[in-house]
Amino acid sequence: MTTTGRHYLAIPGPSVIPDRVLNAMHRASPDIYSGELHQIVPGIYEDLKKLARTKHHVAIYVANGHGAWEAANTNMFSPGDHALALVTGRFGEGWAQSVEALGVTVDRLDFGKQAAVDPEAVAEALEADTGGRIKVVLMSHVDTTTSVRNDVATVRAALDRVGHPALLAVDCIASLGCDVFEMDLWGVDVMVSASQKGMMTPPGLGFVWMNEKARQASIGSRWRTPYWDWMPRVDPTVFYRLFGGTAPTHHLFGLRAALDMLVREEGVEAAWRRHERLARAVWTAFDTWGEGEGGTRTGIGLNIADPSSRSHAVTTVKFVAPHATKLRKWTQANAGVTLGIGLGMAPDGDPAGDGYLRIAHMGHVNTHMTLGVLGAIEAGMSALDIPHGPDALSRAAAVLAS
Repeated sequence: MTTTGRHYLAIPGPSVIPDRVLNAMHRASPDIYSGELHQIVPGIYEDLKKLARTKHHVAIYVANGHGAWEAANTNMFSPGDHALALVTGRFGEGWAQSVEALGVTVDRLDFGKQAAVDPEAVAEALEADTGGRIKVVLMSHVDTTTSVRNDVATVRAALDRVGHPALLAVDCIASLGCDVFEMDLWGVDVMVSASQKGMMTPPGLGFVWMNEKARQASIGSRWRTPYWDWMPRVDPTVFYRLFGGTAPTHHLFGLRAALDMLVREEGVEAAWRRHERLARAVWTAFDTWGEGEGGTRTGIGLNIADPSSRSHAVTTVKFVAPHATKLRKWTQANAGVTLGIGLGMAPDGDPAGDGYLRIAHMGHVNTHMTLGVLGAIEAGMSALDIPHGPDALSRAAAVLAS
C-alpha cells in the first residue's frame, strides 16, 4: 500500500470522518453528571429531528446499525406478530432475519438486486392480509449492497390506499443526510439510522426515530427490555436514562461537531444537493467507461439502470469478473484508495462476486475527493488493461462544474 499522502476510504461506511469531529472527540473524559455534556445533549436531539425532518421523537443507543434494528424491533413487536419485509438487497434481508430471530413471522416481497420496491405489489400483499395480521412493513430507503433507492412515499401511499393499519418502518442507515428523506411528510412511523455514514461520526451510535403512533403502539410490546425500551430515552426522568446508562461521551462530542457542519452550517437541503451532484458525476464516469469505442460495450455498468432509483450515497457497479476485485486491490496498493467490496451481489465463494464493487460518495465528501477516486479507478483500469471508454473524467468534471 502507498505510504505517502492521506489514504482515502471510499467504502460505504465507515465514511470519512472530518477533522473537526475527530478533534472534538480528542479530549479528556467529561463529568457525566453535570456541565458541558448536559448542556449539548438537548441541541443534539433537536438537530437529529431536523435531520430526519420530524417533529416527533428520537432515541439514541450505544450501538451500530444492527443495534438500531434491534431497538426498533423490540419496541414494535411481540412474539407471534407478523411483518412484511420489502427486500431490495442484503440489508433488507438482514433486517427481516433480525425480526424473525425474535419469533416474528416475516413475509417477504423480494424485488431482486437491480430493482426498487414496486408499490403496487405492496398494495396487493396488504389487501390480501384481510385479517390485519401484518403489524409492520419493513423497508430500506437505500440498500447499501445494491445501491437501490426506494420511493418511501409511494409505499406509504399504498398502505393508505388499502387502509392497512401497519406501521411503516424505514432503514435510513445508508441514506440519512445524503438522499432526500422526509419522515413526517412521507408518513414514516419508525426510522432507524447510525452514526458512521452520512452523519460523519465513528461507528457506535444507533438512532431510532418514531412518531406518536409508533410510540403508543409500542406500549403493548412484550419484547421490550430495560436497555432497548425507547420510552425512557424519549421521556427520561434523569439524564442517564437517555442512554440506558453511561452516556457515550466522546461520540456525543463528535456528533455535536458533525451536526454543526451538516445541519447548522451547510443545511440538510444543501447536503442533499451536494450528494446528488457527486452521484451524477460518478454515474457519468461509469456510463462513459462502459461505452467503449466504436459502439462496443466494455462490460462496465451501473447496477441500477433507472437513475431515479439510484442512491446518492453509494453506487454499486459491475465489471467482467474478476476485474472488480483486481481493480480494488490495485487502487488500494497503488493509489491509496480503498473501494467497497461487492457485498451480497453473489453468494459467498461465487466467482461472480469478483465482478462487483461499490463507491461511496457519502458524508464528508466534495468535488476533488470524488474526482480523485474516479481518477484512481481510471489509472487502475489502464494499468490492468481493463477495457474502458475514453473521456470519462472530463465528462464527470463537467457534471461537477454545472
